[in-house]
Amino acid sequence: MADRESMEYDVVIVGAGPAGLAAAIRLKQLATEHGHEIGVCVIEKGSEVGAHILSGAVMDPRALNELIPNWKELDAPLNAPVSEDRFLVLSEKSAFRIPNVLLPDCLQNHGNYVISLGNVCRWLGQQAEALGIEIFPGFAAAEVLYNENGSVKGVATGDMGIGKDGKPTDAHQPGMELHAKYTFFAEGCRGHLGKQLQQRYKLRDGVDPQVYGIGLKELWEIKPEKHQLGLVIHTAGWPLPSDSYGGSFLYHMENNLVAIGYVVGLGYTNPYLSPYQEFQRYKTHPEIRTFLEGGKRLVYGARAISAGGLQSLPKLTFPGGCLVGDDAGFLNASRIKGSHCAIKSGMLAAESAFEAVKAGRASDELTSYPESFRKSWLHQELHKARNFKPWMSKGLYTGTLMFGIDQILLRGRAPWTLHHDHSDHETLLNKAQASPIDYPKPDGVISFDRLSSVFISNTNHSEDQPCHLTLKDPSVPVNVNLELYDAPEQRYCPAGVYEIVRDADNANPRLQINAQNCVHCKTCDIKDPTQNIVWITPEGGGGPNYTNM
Repeated sequence: MADRESMEYDVVIVGAGPAGLAAAIRLKQLATEHGHEIGVCVIEKGSEVGAHILSGAVMDPRALNELIPNWKELDAPLNAPVSEDRFLVLSEKSAFRIPNVLLPDCLQNHGNYVISLGNVCRWLGQQAEALGIEIFPGFAAAEVLYNENGSVKGVATGDMGIGKDGKPTDAHQPGMELHAKYTFFAEGCRGHLGKQLQQRYKLRDGVDPQVYGIGLKELWEIKPEKHQLGLVIHTAGWPLPSDSYGGSFLYHMENNLVAIGYVVGLGYTNPYLSPYQEFQRYKTHPEIRTFLEGGKRLVYGARAISAGGLQSLPKLTFPGGCLVGDDAGFLNASRIKGSHCAIKSGMLAAESAFEAVKAGRASDELTSYPESFRKSWLHQELHKARNFKPWMSKGLYTGTLMFGIDQILLRGRAPWTLHHDHSDHETLLNKAQASPIDYPKPDGVISFDRLSSVFISNTNHSEDQPCHLTLKDPSVPVNVNLELYDAPEQRYCPAGVYEIVRDADNANPRLQINAQNCVHCKTCDIKDPTQNIVWITPEGGGGPNYTNM
């Protein structure tokens, strides 16, 4: 497109999450140390830095200590050191607490902090801008640009002001081309462009399929007498059946706030299972609802997480760029933590790119990035945890026992590595083989319906734009998904985006896509059994606007 303007940088970073911002900061730090100018730009599809960031989150400060050793003096928002760990196994009415001496190291949080990752990213954004890094929120990277030799040249942001019919409106503004010697993709889990790059450069050849979880989260303000700063509670068991992977978190932040959430592994088999409803049901457990009664729900959100671990990591580099953070799958599922992994991966990639730019290179492969990862503490940590998700896919009881042996007796040094056999979209049973699940109606006090939840995620998309939830074949939702699986997209989407609607006489079923509800979690792109739904980036600035998430 000839009418797009272009800007040139040494490094362009797609995504202002912990990985992208850490990479940008590390590049500028190295430039200062070596007296070498480097042009760095970060683009972010959210309306502001942190708007689309959602995580539990308990943060291991190890990577942050390396990136910004004086973060305390700089008022980083890590204000709630973990004061107590509790791990509960729930049945429907009761709870059994596992003694802390029996918990493996991965579930011990001494020295970690309960945080809002969105607020940490806002703070990292301020540190980046203070170093002279240009950050452009509200601009979604919609397209990868390539050089004639096949290397990545940069990205183009999406056009603004394209109508539902695909034609420019009066408000049309063409996208901008951002050209770079190296482009970092830090879009988070199941990145729209990262997925394309993995296919184009065959980055997944020879590795396990990536497996995912969906994390649903609410922020509550609770009564002061029920609040214990730094208390961290995790649960397993009810309400999920023991053959489905999942568990909860309840973290006490500052100012009487608690972050409460539920993670469901997307390899579940029952097409009638609804992760959203499981989360709402979990909050009604006597051990959990006691914290929430008399409190107020403030924010809701959801996002997918890459949980495959070391054996599911793709090749990290390709000519002209690399994948960092959860775009690659850097997350330690056994610790329920990813932000320190993301920060470290961004730093390692930055060190490799700085070395290349300083040497006058461009558009080649940053081979020192995967090499330095293999020698790092991050590789060591992910190697120790590598068998967690494969064991847990065997069911709660077998998985817990075997992973306990793996971590406590063998200290993560088992002479074997277990593998993931299937992608999550391949696991659903036919509706005839599955039992419907009778979920209780929400009470509007502890449990809520999806639409009132989407309302408090502050999600907004321009109404007049092409639908960003695209179908490869429009006939599949009814002919395959409804016919074989009773339309599971109605249940796995945590935001009520997908609905089967019918005529007054109950005839003529068709899929209605309420794209304006989309919280950008990517679950549909992952779990759709025929991989017919493809999530593409909507207009920049659209989506949720999370506060304190």
